[in-house]
Parts: sequence; C-alpha cells; structure tokens
Amino acid sequence: MQNAILVRYSEIFLKGKNKSYFEKSLLNNIIENTKQFPCNIQKISGRILITNYDKKHEKKLLNNVKNVFGVHSVSPATYFETSIENIEDYISTIRLNNNSFRVTVKRADKNFPINSTEFSKRLGEIILNNNPNIKVDLHNYDIEVNVDIREQNRTFVFYDTINGVGGMPVGTSSGGLLLLSGGIDSPVAGYMMAKRGMSISALHFQSIPYTSEMAKEKVIKLAQLLSEYTGNIKLYICSFTKVQEAIHKHCKPEYMITIMRRIMVRIAERIANENNLKAIITGESLGQVASQTIESITSTNIVSDVVPILRPLIAMDKEEITTISKERNFFETSILPYEDCCTVFLPKYPIIKPKLEKVEKEESRLDIEKLVNEAIATIEIVETKNL
Repeated sequence: MQNAILVRYSEIFLKGKNKSYFEKSLLNNIIENTKQFPCNIQKISGRILITNYDKKHEKKLLNNVKNVFGVHSVSPATYFETSIENIEDYISTIRLNNNSFRVTVKRADKNFPINSTEFSKRLGEIILNNNPNIKVDLHNYDIEVNVDIREQNRTFVFYDTINGVGGMPVGTSSGGLLLLSGGIDSPVAGYMMAKRGMSISALHFQSIPYTSEMAKEKVIKLAQLLSEYTGNIKLYICSFTKVQEAIHKHCKPEYMITIMRRIMVRIAERIANENNLKAIITGESLGQVASQTIESITSTNIVSDVVPILRPLIAMDKEEITTISKERNFFETSILPYEDCCTVFLPKYPIIKPKLEKVEKEESRLDIEKLVNEAIATIEIVETKNL
C-alpha cells in the first residue's frame, strides 16, 4: 500500500480531440506548482496521480495542487494492487468513530468482476461488522468511504474530496496584460482571466513623489499573491508622474481621469504588442466610479487600435468582487492604506459621461506620443518568481 494524491479535472473533458493538449498543460502546471516537494507526478486515465512524496508534505501539496487552474478536486488516498481480496482486506482495517457512513465504489476498470452497487453493499457489511456502533446512511452520512477501482490494476481508497479552483490550465488561452492598480478589483480581474487559461503579465503605474515606495511594494506583493494561482508574473512598473503633471497643467480638471485612462491604455497596448500579449485586462465594473460608465469605457476603448480590452468584473458589484478577494487572500494587501496614481490630482467633479469630441479636444493640448514614449522609457520589470 502506498500514499497518493488523486487529482481530478472536469472542463478539460469537453475539449474533444484537443483534450490531450489541455491535459499536458495541466500536468506541467501542477509539476511547476509543486516543484519544491520531491514527488512523482503522472497522468493516468482521467486523473493525475501524485506519489512517492514525504507524508509530512501532504497538506502543503494538497493546497498547492488545489490552487492550480484546471483542477476540479483532490483527494489524499491509499492505493494498492486491485483484487477482491486486497480491497476487502484493506476495508476490514477501517475503524470509524462517526455515527453514520456510506461506501461508494467507482469501477473505471470494467474487467472487475463485481458491479459497483453490489460491491458497495458487500464492503459496507464488512465495515459494519468491524464497527458495531455505527450505521449506514446513504444520504446524511458523516463519512464516505470511496473505493475507486481504476485501470492499470490499481485501486484507490479515500475519504476526503477537496474542491479545486476549477477553470482551464493557465497558458492555454494566450497571454494578457493586467492593469494592476493596487486596489481590490484588479487582482480579482487577473485571477478571473487566469481561470480561463490566460497567462498573466501586469502593468502598474506609479507617480513618485506623489505616491510612496510602499505603494509600489504593495503592488509587488499583490502580484506575488496572484502568481500563486497564475504562475510567474512579469510586472512592468511605469512612471506616470510626467503624464499626470502634463494633464493637470494643460487640460480641464474634469477630464483628468478620462484622459489619464486613455494614455494608460496606449502605454499598455504598446507593451502588449511588443511582448506578444493578446489582451489588456482591467478591473472595471460598470457604474462603480466615474471612469466606469459606458461613455467613459467607450472613450477608453477607442484608443486601443488592435489589442482588445477585457473586463471580467464588468457585471459584478463590489460585494461580489470583495468576496473573491478575501477567498483568494488578496484583500488584506489590497486595503493597505498606500495611495496609487489614480488618487493624484483627483478632480472634485470628474466628468461622468464624456463626449468623445470634447475629450479629443482636451487631449489635443498634449504631445501624447512624447508622453507615451517617455513613460515607457521609465519601465522597470519585476519577476515574481524571484521574490
């Protein structure tokens, strides 16, 4: 008998002839996410199997694996060579303190001579005989004994099924550039797109001396937290100070946010094009703030000539976004009180429904190309894998 972790996936099964590509991507991502723990990881029929690991690392392995996108659930298990005698011998060693139980047999190996329902009853009787103070309850049970009889002459017995994060393996849907502000929304947006298989790079705008070095460190920490789900994130940190000073000096204050967002997108599109990233990702939610009305969003979209802008949170409210932020351990870092560049020169009455012709008129007071080039020249890159 040996210890093992069974890894299940669900949505990948829908991929038809391309299924093997997604399975290989998932396998590679699990290997990458568990490389600090010596173990053997292999694909078996309909599962990924982790063996030959130190039992003291099992909880950490389970946690790392369940956070890999594409994983539906994981179970710590015991496995051995399939035979009626081996299975019944193992089941006879089970001692339960719970009030009720049930046995569930799954027979992936159709050559096994007893059908699942009959064998479940037979194994349940063995457990009852050895645990006289418990009872069978098929619906409101305290513990479930799972017996998974699989191909290649292996049977797995387990009690716990731990939910994974689901989705598709990161890297199967090209790459996207996340505008990572440091607030609650943008890390969740990156998480949501990674869940659909997109590999994530990130772009952060800082406005030193108006923003602090601590604000920068906060964003680096958020990128690191996000990378626990996405794998390594290349974080581009861009100085936006001169851009904001120019807008503040030459344009009407109510257009500050609108013009600022448009220049951010121009910079993001340039970085995306130069690094083969296929989309820009933002944490915008419709109507949440002045820059997130349909009119403001349209004004921003129009400056991205080639690269689409994805807004996975567009129909979510703040409570829904905050719930995900807390679940995925982003929230406590996101609410640290270090201001980002969006709070610099903030107008008292930002325009809510900007008209494009008026936005372009205000923007014409600026040398946009020069401002974009100067901002891009300031970029530094931080790799989360080195943190």
